[in-house]
Amino acid sequence: MKHMTRFGAVAAVLTVLVAGGLTWAGCRQGTPSGTSAANPSATKYHCPMHPTVVSDRPGDCPICGMKLVQIALPGPSAAEKPATPPPGGRTIAYYRSPMDPTIHSDKPARDGMGMDFVPVYQDELTTAAGTVAGRTMVTLTPERRSLLGVRSEDVRQMRIEKSLRTVGRVAPDERRLAHFHTRFEGTVEHLYVDYTGMYVKKGDPLLAIYSPELVATQQEYLLALKAQKQLGSSTIPSVAQGSANLLEAARQRLLQWDIRPQDIAEVERTGTVKRAFELYSEVSGYVVQKNVVHGMRVMPSDTLFDISDLSHLWVMADVYDVDIGAVHVGMPAEVTLSSSPGRVWRGTLTFISPTMEEKTRTIKVRIEVDNADGVLKPDMFGDVFLRDDLGMGLVVPESAVVDTGDRKLVFLDHPDGRLEPREIETGVRVPQGYQVVKGLAKGDRVVTAANFLLDSESSLKAALSAISAASSAAPARDKR
Repeated sequence: MKHMTRFGAVAAVLTVLVAGGLTWAGCRQGTPSGTSAANPSATKYHCPMHPTVVSDRPGDCPICGMKLVQIALPGPSAAEKPATPPPGGRTIAYYRSPMDPTIHSDKPARDGMGMDFVPVYQDELTTAAGTVAGRTMVTLTPERRSLLGVRSEDVRQMRIEKSLRTVGRVAPDERRLAHFHTRFEGTVEHLYVDYTGMYVKKGDPLLAIYSPELVATQQEYLLALKAQKQLGSSTIPSVAQGSANLLEAARQRLLQWDIRPQDIAEVERTGTVKRAFELYSEVSGYVVQKNVVHGMRVMPSDTLFDISDLSHLWVMADVYDVDIGAVHVGMPAEVTLSSSPGRVWRGTLTFISPTMEEKTRTIKVRIEVDNADGVLKPDMFGDVFLRDDLGMGLVVPESAVVDTGDRKLVFLDHPDGRLEPREIETGVRVPQGYQVVKGLAKGDRVVTAANFLLDSESSLKAALSAISAASSAAPARDKR
């Protein structure tokens, strides 16, 4: 009996608690009773995640446990509020719901959630249907500009210099390379140039060579000389002329074999045959190849020495096919070496190869430079800078250009706070940014920071305007 009495008491307490809880929850979720119901302007609270949960006092949401937040007092209706004049004298076309762009109003209003309609300006509608498809005007308050970090710069007019950097290899000037041969068969008696890399001047002896043909020709020359002395004074003209012709023929044969006139004059003076004759260099330069040794028998077809004048060199640079349109014959070039910091060799581009390297997909271009001091060596590598003056033009910073793939855009910063999208055509890339060929004028101001955020907002507003225009046109079509 005692147990039954105790059980009944516990059940009664639980019944009272449950009834009280339901009543308390009903007060939190329903419309407050008493004074709160009679006074609609009293402070109320609701759940941010569940707006149907409303209470007249602070607390927690019974569904999710979040803190209840205060509901703003309705105050005067949006239609009764004084209209704020638009900035910069702009004309307001209509107002639209911030959550549903298809809901319009010709005057300020609020939607069902208490949010104010946003104004849509006439210039924004004009821009949306303007030359930049898919973009529209963007207007930011000074606070939002500061928050987004929007910065802008003036379009600059400056002298534009086209520049291209590549790698080049130093090579000998092929026009200053000489191959040395003999004009007759013989044997090397003495070698004056006995190692590769030796520098020789024009007129220096290279080697002394013995040739039986050369000895026989000297003997013929001496005999013709003796006959000319005896018969030159003959009263018979044909005899005198014949002796002179014979002497001249022997002399010309010696000259064609590269025997110098002073050596022939010495043979005439001494009247004796010279065993070996020295052959001399016809150019100044370095011996880059030596194919002869002492005592070697040589033929006219043998290349004995290769002598190269390295005071003027070529630099063969590689230009990728995508950049070949930016180079032309006659443009100035600069060459630098890592081994000579601060030193610059200046030259001119004189040749563009008519063929492309299949493996590297590059085209060879040739720059001619002076090398009087011999610092440049063949097969050295260096950095090549090709520059060309394009005259005066407009330039925008690289950060101002939004490349969408099929076009390039910038945002013009107007004094009244409007940011206008503008499609441009760019030229060459310069250290200061891009050359502007079309779309901008001197004095325009373009956005250089946060323009990708502006592009996103501009495209979104253009899409919403298109939706609004389509929804506005739909009732008209239904009426027809």
